This record gives sequence, structure tokens and C-alpha cells, in this order.
Amino acid sequence: MLLLALAACSSRDTGQGAGADWPSNGGDAGKTHYSRLDQINEDNVDRLGLAWEYRLGTGRGLEATPIVIDGVMYTSGVAGRVYALDAASGAERWAFTPELDMQVNRTVCCDMVNRGVAVHDGKVFVGALDGILYALDAETGAVVWRADTRDGSGRGINITGAPEVAGDVVVIGNAGAEYDVRGYVTAYDVATGAQRWRFYTVPRDPALGPQDHPDLERAAETWDPESRWDVGGGGTVWDAIHYDPAFDAVYIGVGNGNPSHHRRRSPSGGDNLYLSSIVALDPATGRVKWHYQETPGESWDYTATQPMVLTELEVAGETTPVILHAPKNGFLYVIDRRDGRLIAANPIVHTNWADRIDLETGRPHLTPANSDYSQGPRVSYPGTPGARNWHPPSFNPETGLYYASVLEMGNLILLPPEPDPFRRNGLNNGVALIFTSDLVAALATLPPPVRQAVEALPEMARVREAPSSQGLRAIDPLTGETRWSAPSTSWQDRGGVLTTAGGIAVMGSIDGSLRFYDLANGHLLRSIATGSSIMAAPMSYEVDGVQYIAVMAGWGGGGYPYVPRDSAAYRYGNAGRILVFRLDGGPVAIPEELPPLQPAPEPPAQLTGVTPETIARGREVFFQNCAICHSNQHRSITPDLRRMQPNVHAVFDRILLEGMLVPNGMPRWDDLLSAEDVRAIHAWLIAEQRATRTRELELQRRGEPLDAPSLAILSNY
Repeated sequence: MLLLALAACSSRDTGQGAGADWPSNGGDAGKTHYSRLDQINEDNVDRLGLAWEYRLGTGRGLEATPIVIDGVMYTSGVAGRVYALDAASGAERWAFTPELDMQVNRTVCCDMVNRGVAVHDGKVFVGALDGILYALDAETGAVVWRADTRDGSGRGINITGAPEVAGDVVVIGNAGAEYDVRGYVTAYDVATGAQRWRFYTVPRDPALGPQDHPDLERAAETWDPESRWDVGGGGTVWDAIHYDPAFDAVYIGVGNGNPSHHRRRSPSGGDNLYLSSIVALDPATGRVKWHYQETPGESWDYTATQPMVLTELEVAGETTPVILHAPKNGFLYVIDRRDGRLIAANPIVHTNWADRIDLETGRPHLTPANSDYSQGPRVSYPGTPGARNWHPPSFNPETGLYYASVLEMGNLILLPPEPDPFRRNGLNNGVALIFTSDLVAALATLPPPVRQAVEALPEMARVREAPSSQGLRAIDPLTGETRWSAPSTSWQDRGGVLTTAGGIAVMGSIDGSLRFYDLANGHLLRSIATGSSIMAAPMSYEVDGVQYIAVMAGWGGGGYPYVPRDSAAYRYGNAGRILVFRLDGGPVAIPEELPPLQPAPEPPAQLTGVTPETIARGREVFFQNCAICHSNQHRSITPDLRRMQPNVHAVFDRILLEGMLVPNGMPRWDDLLSAEDVRAIHAWLIAEQRATRTRELELQRRGEPLDAPSLAILSNY
């Protein structure tokens, strides 16, 4: 019987993809997110059912792809928690919770997510949210060593990405480019945790003397000597660290610049290396082997931190080792892994910041009428959420196609007349954004001169006709041609992808369904309702001749703390789960629906001496500092401050100025906000709560739902 079962779960040997184990967060060394297993296939996917589930006890975003080695599943959860589970039964072997300095939440743009672990040499490596890298014993979960990855500058880094083992070092980056960070990656000795090298992605102020890395001298030539060095420059490597054993190189994808507009950042312009670049580093020394900059003079939050795929393609009759990379900027790049030479670059969505990439120079051909928002408001495509984001794609070597969730959406970008002053551990990107999904409705909220300028933009015709569209696409990597597409429900409905030798593509949805598509044509073969929003990439493995498909489920991340109305999290809550399926498994337990919303509680009397100017000031300070976490939507992963209870109002000042709730994840702000600022914020929130309660009581009286959608206009990503 065992021999028959193993034969039924045989894999088609393509030389790529994962087999019985799934040893990296991308499955194989190329991170193709492709499984060679075919026991579950297009002919029997209707027989899939739940094998087991594991409840994490958290309610935030889950973005990791689990690893399975020798029958044990290792994965990460909120803020760097780690779980080791029996991959066949889901029984917990051990769990690890890092001791966190929760003040880090001051500089976390996009939820307390974590994108996975690395497993090597009997150790499990994870980066905790507050910047500590841990090596854990794979058998027990005990800490083997810990390394503080912070550089001592006091800048607001955090870790959300997965570490990457490269030979005898483990490499980790960080996030926080919207705040005050100068990006870098660091390599640590796998055995001891000793730092081997550090590579900064952005040069330092030349007035301080020679650069602190030899390869930054040439980078400094692409920056104005009078750049905004105080802000840090950005360039964080918050994801996309890939080791290539074939060429002994670590490829890193570098993030956006800060401040956002490159002439606010570097007044005389310049390419601003190594922002928005893929950089190949020597894992032994940290020296640059080659680099390719995808978006020179980056000004649109076009990070290059989206996952790469390492594979081989036939190019001009030659088998060529390549990187496939679709970053935020809307193009799909094919890059020679040996030397960084650009082979192909084609748009996969509507892209108006540039109309093409010159294959000779590798540079984009810009369209200033759409892209240069220093000359007035512009509607740029793609928007800051990106054509692609962190959600892992899959490359299937059998079909030769690249499968990914893709977003067609732009945004209006507004540049304030004057640069903002530097704000330590505060947002410093210096732009205001309105997504095209909201733009038509938001026009009435804009000052008349701005509204008139926006309505005259040629792109507004497209905005009115098609504010956004999104879905799973099968794309030819060399031409950018979409072979088939399967739509998703809303622009926030984006997920990671698994493809298998069984002829299926698998992607979750925020509506709670796990969907199985026919690789040949994109037809939906099966949709399993789970009752939990899914963003993470599914993965597959085999234990004792049985193939499993697993996925982590939980909404959050992306700088949007509100819960979308079309999501399972909105309807059923956001309890984090690991869901694992097999043929002839059982039903999935759907959580109970949340109770109906009730009107906001009665707020306290307005503070003494408050004027309309005080309230207006409070709104301004709130949106500068608080709105990135507190969206004040009806259902959110962070508190809706229009619904504060009397006991919270009573200690509002202490929470912000004394750090009363830091252990709970609410940071203190006394270094950036004055007592007068906090009082103004509180006054505005009291006014908002009173207006919300009045409106909701009237809706309740009329028998109408209280959760009518409202605009999230000023957004940062």
C-alpha cells in the first residue's frame, strides 16, 4: 500500500520546484513557488478537504509561506513569532514568541507582519519586528543566538521580511523607508551570529568623510551632495533577498526613496543609487558584483523589493540563467543572473510614468506629462500599491509562464508647495495620495484650484471608466503577454500563488475562498470557503505518500489597517489560522459571524477652551502621525478612535505622552508631539466621535446599516 501511495504522489522531474519537502519559503532555490507533486490535480481537486488547522491566537496580517522539512512545518506569524508543527497532523512541537520592544510600532507602516523563516543546519532563523535576528534550535525552539541588526543610528527600522541563508551567512534587511531610515542589509555567521558585513543601499552625507562601504563611492556620485541626508534616503530591503548558489551571489531588491520626490530628496536630481535596484552581492564580503536600477530617480514609491524568481529561459537559442522580476512599477523584467544584463522588460499593466524600457541602456523612457508631479498634481499608473507587491508569484517550468496577482490601479499624487521639516521617527515621505478607486468620489473634497487641475488631466477619462481592476494572470515572461486572467473582487484582493505539476494554480482571496484554477486556461476548478481572509501564498508538501496544500490565513499589512467590506475578516473576524488540505479531507469550520455594529459610545464633553481652530489643528496632526495606523473605519485591525470608551478618554494624554500602553503595542509620542498637539488631536477625536454617534443613531432609527463605506483618501504605503 505504501508503494502504491508513493507512486500516486510521484513528481514530474523538471529540475525545478519543490518535491516532498518545501525547504525554502519559495519552495526551491529559485523560489519558483512551483511544486512537482501531482497527486492533487485538475481531475480530482473537487475531492479536496481539510486535513487539519492550527489557530495562532492572533488577529493581524499573515504573509508567510511555511517551510516543511522531514515532516515538520516551520513558519512565522505576527511580529516574528515562530511555530513548529507536525506537518501531517498539525500537532504543535514548539512555539516561540520574541520579547519585543513595542515602541517599534512608531515606525511600522504596514502592520506587524512577517514573511517567513529560513531553516538551515539545525536552526530556524527569524527576524523579529523590533530588529532582532534570532537563531532557534529546530528541535526545541530554544534561542541559539540573537543579533541586534539595528545600526545604532536611532532611525526607525523594523523587520518584516524573511532571512536568507547564503552559504555560511544569514542575510537580513529591514523596513521603514517612509520614516527616517537609511536602508541596509547585514550578514551574520550562521553558527555564531557574529556580524560578517553590512551593505548600505544609500550613501551617507559626503561631509562626514569617505563612504562606509567601498561600493558606495560610485553610488554617491548619483546623489546631490546637498541631499536630504537627515531623512536617511530610504532604500530599505524589506523583502526580496535571494541566494543563488549557481553564481554564489545574494540578490537584494532595494526599496523606495525618501522623501518621495527625487528632487526633494536630491535637489539636482540624479539616479540615486541603489534605490529601486536589484543588487548582486558577494555573500563572503558584501561587495557588489553587479547592479541594475529598475527606476532611476525613483519618485513614485516604486520599490524593487517584490519577490524574484531564479530560473532558466531559452533566449536567442541559448539556455540563459535569469531573474524574473515584476516590481511595483508595472514592468516585468528578465535579467541575466551572470552580469545583470537586461534581456527583456515589458509592461504587464497600464503604465504611464514611462512608456517603454530601452533594452540597450536599460533605462525607462519617462513621460513627464504623467509622471512629474512637481509641476502639479498627476495621476500616475501604477499607483503606490504597485502593479505587483509582496505577494509571491509562481513560475511553472512546464508551461514556461509567470503566474501572479496583478493590480491595475493608479493614484493622484500631490506634492506640497514646500518640503516638510525632518521628523525623527516620523513619516517623511512628503506627498499626499488618492487612489483612483476613490478619486472620482474624492474630487469634491479637494480645494477648488486643485480639483480643477485634476479634472483637466487626460488620465481622468480612464479613472472614470475603470478605477481599478485586478486578478491572477498567466504571463509570458519574455513578451509580457497575458495568456489568461482570472479577476478578483477588489483592488485589495491580492494573494500569493502556487502552481503544481498537477496542472493547477492556487491562490487565496480576502473573501475567504481558496481558489484552484486550471493552468491551461484559468478556469476556476474549485473554490473552498474558509471564513478567513487569505493573502499569503499556498504551498505543497508530501508526508507518508500524501500530498498536502497549506496556506496561512489572516488579513493585514499594506498600510491599510481598515478591514475591507468585501472580506471574510469583516464578516467573521480576523483570527489567524493555518489551513491544510488533502484529498478526501473534511469540511472547513467557518467562524461565527460578527455581531452587528452598534452606534459609537457617547463621548465626553469637549475639552475646555477648544476652538474650531484647535479641532482643525487636531485633524491635521492626526493625519500627519496617526492615520497610517488608525484609519477610523468601522472595522479595523487597530482601534477605531471614534469609539473610545470613557476610561480611554480619561488617560488619552498619558497614552501618547507617557507610553502607558507601549506593552500593548501603542507607542509613545512625547519626542515628536507636544502636549498642545495631543490636546488638539483629542479635541478633534471627541468632535468626530460625537458626529459619528449622531449619524449612526439616525441610521439605526431608520433601520439602515451603520457601516456605510467611507473614503480613505490620504494614504501612505
